[in-house]
Amino acid sequence: MTQPKTWSQRFESALDPAIARFNASISFDIELIEFDITGSVAHAKMLAHTGIISAAEGEQLVAGLEQIRQEYRDGNFNPGVDAEDVHFAVERRLTEIAGDVGKKLHTARSRNDQVGTDTRLYLREKITEIRQHLREFQTVLLDLAQVHVETPIPGYTHLQRAQPISLAHHLLAYFQMAQRDWERLGEIYQRVNISPLGCGALAGTTFPIDRHYTAELLGFARPYSNSLDGVSDRDFAIEFLAAASLIMVHLSRLSEEIILWASQEFSFISLKDSCATGSSIMPQKKNPDVPELVRGKSGRVFGHLQAMLVLLKGLPLAYNKDLQEDKEALFDTVKTVKACLEATSILLRDGLEFRTARLTAAVAEDFSNATDVADYLAAKGVPFREAYNLVGKVVKTSLAAGKLLKDLTLAEWQELHPAFAEDIYQAIAPRQVIAARNSYGGTGFEQVRQAIQTAQIQLQQN
Repeated sequence: MTQPKTWSQRFESALDPAIARFNASISFDIELIEFDITGSVAHAKMLAHTGIISAAEGEQLVAGLEQIRQEYRDGNFNPGVDAEDVHFAVERRLTEIAGDVGKKLHTARSRNDQVGTDTRLYLREKITEIRQHLREFQTVLLDLAQVHVETPIPGYTHLQRAQPISLAHHLLAYFQMAQRDWERLGEIYQRVNISPLGCGALAGTTFPIDRHYTAELLGFARPYSNSLDGVSDRDFAIEFLAAASLIMVHLSRLSEEIILWASQEFSFISLKDSCATGSSIMPQKKNPDVPELVRGKSGRVFGHLQAMLVLLKGLPLAYNKDLQEDKEALFDTVKTVKACLEATSILLRDGLEFRTARLTAAVAEDFSNATDVADYLAAKGVPFREAYNLVGKVVKTSLAAGKLLKDLTLAEWQELHPAFAEDIYQAIAPRQVIAARNSYGGTGFEQVRQAIQTAQIQLQQN
């Protein structure tokens, strides 16, 4: 059985059923239906505003479109593959409701500028939602940071113990990553917020339309100034996917740390039952499924970015059917990023607990205070590189003797260099090591408290 034709009488026969299914996008672009209706309402109002159709016809079109919106919300409008795409589905239903007047809706418009408008309306809303999820994630991080300003944690470089730091300082690093994500999406929003409506198929239209009027009705900052660019531009989609990928990079890095911290080898955190699962055969296990899933889902978002880049790289102007493939990438990325931000926020807020006693013990069982010994000597006039080499020597001999720096006697210190005095022990105490790093942006407790105040101000930004 052949499918009914959805285009002009230029064609003598309908599509092969398999090709009709292959060509159709209604199964996924139904996601755009409310945005399609919103864009069409603005277009209908503009047609009436400019006299292309009568005011009564404009009102009839708007009423019909709003009826379709309500039918969809009530679950009574469910177009199938025969509709090809959401745009034709709405137009067909509008014609059923309004009769021949419904056929006037597509005057001075192409599906090319229509789909571009719908996609931008959709993405504009989803960017706003994701930014709100980022704010919630940042709030959880900030709440934890306020509790753990003076909780120590080993700091690492190359995954080797480096220097002890404030746990709050560590958490605020992710706060700042999320702040950049929030700001970046705000910048991208400005480039999403440009209207292609009225660009037509590629060259504009002969009708006396008012593109600034529809842009204003839809809340766009302005219309595209080049019709070819307007219907073919997907830079905004790539920018969004790139920003989404960075969000997932940041969540994945945090997830990796949580996975390590939850291991027996680290034991920095304990997972609560609300955010962990067990093993089907090993009853002692408690698995960090949430961060593992977040880490895994980052790959699918990266894949969508790569797919979009490949999709666009060889397309000639203007619109090509290849661009139909942008929808699923955008839809899945939005759902994935929102879900991962929500899950990570719940995990941090309700699903784990920092083992502060273990963290305190951890910063006292290594040589991560070695730099402070060198700094101690440098502050007493010893050239830093000379001090650095002296400390390297004492670390080596201490390791051979099975001692930590705190275990050395004052005589042993002074044998290394006469500048050492009793205050060396205070200087290399983990808490003092952290507190002393009071340079701007450092881990010193005073700096961390100031950073928390700054973060609180950043959270108030719109």
